[in-house]
Amino acid sequence: MVSLVCPIYNEEKYIGRFIDSILKQDFPQNQMEVLFVDGISNDNTRNIIKEAITDHSFIRLIDNPNRTSPYALNLGIQAAHGDYIIRMDAHAEYPTDYISSLLRYKEELSNAENVGGICITLPTNNSTKAYAISKVLSSPFGMGNSYFRTGTDSIRKVDTVPFGCFSKELFSRIGYFDTSLIRNQDDEFNGRIINNGGTIYLIPTIRIKYYARDTIAKTRKMFYQYGLYKPLVNKKLGAPATVRQFFPLLFLIGLITGGVLSYFSEFIRVIYFTVLFLYIFTGAVLGCMSALRCNRPLLILYMPWVFLNVHLSYGWGYLMGILKLLGNKSFNVNSNR
Repeated sequence: MVSLVCPIYNEEKYIGRFIDSILKQDFPQNQMEVLFVDGISNDNTRNIIKEAITDHSFIRLIDNPNRTSPYALNLGIQAAHGDYIIRMDAHAEYPTDYISSLLRYKEELSNAENVGGICITLPTNNSTKAYAISKVLSSPFGMGNSYFRTGTDSIRKVDTVPFGCFSKELFSRIGYFDTSLIRNQDDEFNGRIINNGGTIYLIPTIRIKYYARDTIAKTRKMFYQYGLYKPLVNKKLGAPATVRQFFPLLFLIGLITGGVLSYFSEFIRVIYFTVLFLYIFTGAVLGCMSALRCNRPLLILYMPWVFLNVHLSYGWGYLMGILKLLGNKSFNVNSNR
């Protein structure tokens, strides 16, 4: 038996498409259950799920009064009957062999405590803005060496994967998701896997269609929260999991300090504006390449702006996270999408 655990809140735009992709799985339905753990949605999400439940008894709806993802994940895992847990997201569509492939690789790969696939980030709608967001979230310039976003040619050991597959007994050994982490709870849990001697594998043949946020404001908020909680994750794990997480913070600090110092030194001013030009130029070149492929000329302008929003939001969040740790302040923020 495998249990699919999906935290949700106000997902009426996506939940029907998600359910369809689950119903099309080649895995036997009498050997799986789908646990929707809902933060008490106030749109039509619950009605859509209840309608699906009437036709499919393996679908269940669980209330999550705390509303955040780690609480939802823990509630789902604790209620699960399966020997395996697959963490899923309603913003995504999954290939028909998703469950069977994850379980096969979970058993075949040595010491595999978590296996997952590549996210193919797609625009939520047909606007150029949505296309720009999806392209930035798939770009090495935007995401660094986050292979589950940018892709890889072979199975590789990684620090994290999206929507992974675990043995249920793993949670008895190393604990559940940390409920103090509104964001990055997956990173912290995967860090615990590695610290306990386990291995995380990324499988490039498993490809998930993931729908990005539909506005720059939502994207900015999401990456601010990713940055905000990263120092707390590092503290809990005892060390940073990756080097790439520091680059947006260094970029932000360089932008601020370089801007101030450039008033006092022509040499620094030349370096500062050269670096800034190269950053914008790189974003524009990537925008131009995407514009030619998509026949959307405005991507040349949109993509540098989205790159800047993503990097500065993450960097500012990271800086605020460090200050909260130093000041022993609460990390509680509004986590709504």
